[in-house]
Amino acid sequence: MIKINGESVQIDDISVADYLKQEGYRMERIVVECNEEIVPKANYESFILHSGDVVEIVSFVGGG
Repeated sequence: MIKINGESVQIDDISVADYLKQEGYRMERIVVECNEEIVPKANYESFILHSGDVVEIVSFVGGG
């Protein structure tokens, strides 16, 4: 089980990129943190999420 934005999610090992695509995130407007470390966008394809990971996905919203 992986905790994503405070919610437990039951998924098998999956790359950050695949998870984000699956959930419909726009990659150019987010930052991903795994176990209190920022995951560089260049690593999204190769960075695999594993059971026990704690992930925060932060979306940037424009406005004035």
